[in-house]
Amino acid sequence: MDILQIATTVALVLLAVAWYLSYSASRLDRLHAKVEGAVSALDAQLVRRAEATLELATSGALDPATSLLLADAASEALERHTHQPLSHDPLEGQTFAGREDTETNLTEVLRAVLQEDTVAALRADVEGVGADGLSRVEASALRVQLARRFHNDAVREVRRVRTKWVVRLFRLAGHAALPHRVDFDDDLPPAVVD
Repeated sequence: MDILQIATTVALVLLAVAWYLSYSASRLDRLHAKVEGAVSALDAQLVRRAEATLELATSGALDPATSLLLADAASEALERHTHQPLSHDPLEGQTFAGREDTETNLTEVLRAVLQEDTVAALRADVEGVGADGLSRVEASALRVQLARRFHNDAVREVRRVRTKWVVRLFRLAGHAALPHRVDFDDDLPPAVVD
């Protein structure tokens, strides 16, 4: 081999390595953006669930004690959302701001309140207010489940890619924070699930 062939081979190898590193860094950046978008979507779905719950609580279709329980839990979730919004610090990434306990509490209150007899009465509401409110709560709760699963899948993918030796060796993640799963109880009340 002459010098020109060796130089060409080395240049091609360096070009391939540079392309692979650039591709890996871009992919990791897209995955981080996907996680941030998923956190925002989850946050929006949680707000919708709290609003739908508050709407059901104030609809007049439930007894006063049940309405008060639902309104209190929904108001707490909405207040926590307002006072602890998502963090957008570029070095910390987008985080759920520790709201898991509040959202679990809302789920537990929904499960305690929406027993079979209450659900049957709401569905049988002749004015339709209770049925509509229950339908909105159910739909929003299902969207919360999907949004949380989508977020956690995106986090799992980012974490998997960040464990690769190339990413760690060349510090392709830069200063981006390692995203974390969001875990809270989001199961629908058994009486609501058909």
